[in-house]
Amino acid sequence: MKTPRYALIRPLAAVALLAAASSPALAVQAFNATYQASALGMHGEGRMTLAPQGNQWQYRLTVKNQAVDMSQQTVFDEQGGHLRPLSSTDNSRFLVKKKSVNTTYDWSKAQATWSGDVKPDRAGPVKLQAGDMDALLVNLAIVRDVAAGKPLTYRMVENGRAKAMTYQVAGKEKVTVAGKTHDATKVQRTDGDKQLIVWVVSDIPVPARILQREKGSDMIDLKLTSWR
Repeated sequence: MKTPRYALIRPLAAVALLAAASSPALAVQAFNATYQASALGMHGEGRMTLAPQGNQWQYRLTVKNQAVDMSQQTVFDEQGGHLRPLSSTDNSRFLVKKKSVNTTYDWSKAQATWSGDVKPDRAGPVKLQAGDMDALLVNLAIVRDVAAGKPLTYRMVENGRAKAMTYQVAGKEKVTVAGKTHDATKVQRTDGDKQLIVWVVSDIPVPARILQREKGSDMIDLKLTSWR
C-alpha cells in the first residue's frame, strides 16, 4: 500500500505562482487547541500548540489514531514582522512505515538543510529568502492574512525545495466549534490530484478545520473542538 502524502500538516507543496514573501505578521499569542481527527478513515485526536521559548516560539502539531502517529514541531522567531523558521522536526508513522526528518534554517548563511530520512537530492542546501516559511507556519499566516484581507500567497521551504503557493477564497460556510456555530471563511489550494481546504473563523487564532483530499478522497480531516 502506497503511503499517502500529507500537507499543511506537511507537505502538499504548491501551485506555481510568483515567489512572494508573506505579509507582516500580527502579534503572536500562545494557544492550546484540540481537534477531532480523522486519518486513513480512522478517528483519533489532534493537538496544535504555540508556546513562548525565550525570545523564540515553539509551534507543535500532533495527530494520532490507530494507523497514524504524526508529530511536527517548528521553532521560530519574528524578524521584520515575519515568522522566521529556525528549526523543525517531523516524526511520522503511517501504518508500519516510519519517517523522521530534521530541518535547519541557517539565516546567517541564508540556507536550509535537511537530515534524517531524506534522499541525498533533498538534503539541500536551499537558498532562503526573507519571508520564507515552513508548512506549519503557513497555518498561522493563513489565519492572520484571512483576517486582514491580505493575499494568501507564500513561499514555503520544505523537503529540500522552495515553492511558491497560494490559496483562493472559496466563500463562507458554517462550522461548529464546542457546540457553537460560527461563520467561517473557506480557502483552498489545489495541486494536481491533491487539495487542501482550510476554514478560518474570526477571533479564533487557529484553523477551525483543515481537510486534505487526494484523488477525490478525504485523507486527513481536523475539526477544532476547543482552544484556549
